Amino acid sequence: MSIQKEILLLLDNEGLDIFTNLMIKDKLSLSLPRINEALHRLTRNNIIKQLERGKYCRHNFSDAYVIGCFLAKEGVIAYWTALHFHGLTEQIPNVIFVQTTQAKRNKSIFGVRYRFIRVKEQKLIGGKSYGYGNHKFLVTDTEKTIVDCFDLPKYGGGYNEIIKGFNNAKLSAQKLVKYCKAIDNIAITKRLAFLCELLEKPDMEYFLRYARSILNENYDLFESDGEETGKTNRSWRLKINMDEAEIIEIANS
Repeated sequence: MSIQKEILLLLDNEGLDIFTNLMIKDKLSLSLPRINEALHRLTRNNIIKQLERGKYCRHNFSDAYVIGCFLAKEGVIAYWTALHFHGLTEQIPNVIFVQTTQAKRNKSIFGVRYRFIRVKEQKLIGGKSYGYGNHKFLVTDTEKTIVDCFDLPKYGGGYNEIIKGFNNAKLSAQKLVKYCKAIDNIAITKRLAFLCELLEKPDMEYFLRYARSILNENYDLFESDGEETGKTNRSWRLKINMDEAEIIEIANS
């Protein structure tokens, strides 16, 4: 039996649609150069496709979430992509955002763009597993998605999208506290607390108590990349540089 046939038989038996050359080597008693040559021939014959060096998938496999997580070390689908996954935005992002501790270049594969956002290890929490077998992938849970988007709004579709997402999400106050501690950015906690009160978010007392306990004397902008205008909110030490009526309208749009 040729090495190519051995590999295809292994993929069938193991139910592997996405794999690495090292995964094949672990199963077959063959040298890595011989496996790489066989994989090259299978790729050339369009039986499998190469995602990047050493990483492959079946020719008809195209699950972008699985591919995104497979490409990055400990990759987790996050930010705007996770907002959409959880049904918190009607906008469909044209990029798959993947959170990872690994420095990795953005790339396009099979017409899909992937953007890899490197974070500190302490921030890589809150991932929930979906799929099965070789098709498993991780997505940040609802609360982590909201906190991440306020941490880096440019990856969450901008303030309009993340305000709507926040308003539409069913949130656990305990989880919000956990993730705000992990992100370690007091300004984000203050913004979320302000929104909890403005939008009358239910069951947020535990989170609001935590937010009050860490208040500092600094005044931060509500919209982090907006203009330094607007009235001052003394309760949360924020400069509200978006009209409150507009925020409510955006939240309910």
